[in-house]
Amino acid sequence: MKRYLPYAVGDGEAHTLNICRASGMTSLFEPDPDVLTLFEALEPLGEVIERVALSTHKLDDISEIEHLDFLKIDIQGGELAAFRSGRRKLADAVAIQTEVSFVTLYKNQPSLGDVDLELRSQGFIPHCFAAGKQWPIAPLVVDHDPRLALNQLLEADMVYVRDFAHPESLSDEQLKHLALIAHHCYNSFDLALRCVMLLEQRQALQPGAQQRYLQIQPSLKPLTASQQPSDVSTNHGRPTTR
Repeated sequence: MKRYLPYAVGDGEAHTLNICRASGMTSLFEPDPDVLTLFEALEPLGEVIERVALSTHKLDDISEIEHLDFLKIDIQGGELAAFRSGRRKLADAVAIQTEVSFVTLYKNQPSLGDVDLELRSQGFIPHCFAAGKQWPIAPLVVDHDPRLALNQLLEADMVYVRDFAHPESLSDEQLKHLALIAHHCYNSFDLALRCVMLLEQRQALQPGAQQRYLQIQPSLKPLTASQQPSDVSTNHGRPTTR
C-alpha cells in the first residue's frame, strides 16, 4: 500500500521552488546556465518557467514516519539537506538509495563529495550503483543523437548501506533488514550472506542458516581456504610479495 504525505522534505526552512520546463529538473536550486550549456540537450529542459514559494519539513519532524529502514530519495540536489535534517530517523535505517551528481547542474548544489561525507558521518558506506547517467558534452553529437554519450558522468543512483565492517553497531533487526534489502532489491547476495553469517554467530538465527541461504542460490558458494587469493606472485620464476 502506498501512502503519500503532503510534505516537501528539506531543512525545515522556506525556499523558492524553481519549476523547470522538464519536470525532472524542477528543484529548490536554480539551474546553472553555465553548466547547462555544456550539455546541449539539457539546456532547454532546465529553463525555469515558474517560481513558487515552498515550505520544507525536516525529515526528523515528520511524525507519520515512525520507523525508517530504507530510504530512496531523488530530489534534484536537496538530498543533503534531507540527510542532515533526518539524522535521528536515519539512525535506524540500514540502506539509502540516493541520486548523486558528478557534475552539478544547479547553482550551489551539493556534490557527490558533500553527500558522501555526510552519509559516512552517519555510519553508511557506498555499496553499489543502482543506475547511472552519462551525457554528451556539447557541441559533439554522436550518430545524430543529442543524448548519446561517450564518457562524461553526469548523475547516478548510489546505494549506501550501514558499515558492515563494524557489525557491533548494528542490531539483530538491522542485520535482518539489511539482508532482506540486499537480497531482494539489489541481488547483493554476498552482503546478504554476510548478514546471515553474523546473525548465526549471534545465535539470532538457527545453526545452518548460512547453508540454507546458499541452497536458494545454488550458483553461489563461500570461498574455501584453497580459493583465497594469494599475496604471492611470481616474476620469472622468482616469488615476489605484492
